[in-house]
Amino acid sequence: MTLLRMIQDIGGDNVGINLDPANLLMYGKGNPIDAVDVFGEYVRGMHAKDGEYPTDGANLGREKPLGEGRVNFPVLLPKLKEKGFRGAVTIEREIAGPQQIADIKHAMKLLNPLL
Repeated sequence: MTLLRMIQDIGGDNVGINLDPANLLMYGKGNPIDAVDVFGEYVRGMHAKDGEYPTDGANLGREKPLGEGRVNFPVLLPKLKEKGFRGAVTIEREIAGPQQIADIKHAMKLLNPLL
């Protein structure tokens, strides 16, 4: 709610959020679908990344290939559109090498019908 309050206090049309739904999960901060309910109208861009909640107090949750984690993109993207989202969706996969390329191509196939 602090983020929402700050945006509303600023009151400018040029203030928005880049939503990284996987980071909400991986840092144990919340459910991305619930976040869209709270501040979805302010989302101007989104990172398409997937992940899991942390399982212990010492480590972040694990990043996963899109579609293999807990971000429910088939629910998230339509909900964002309902809130007026028309921004960029940037596929993010924080590994290197051929698997990164394969995962990005797979993410494109999953996301295209939702966009």
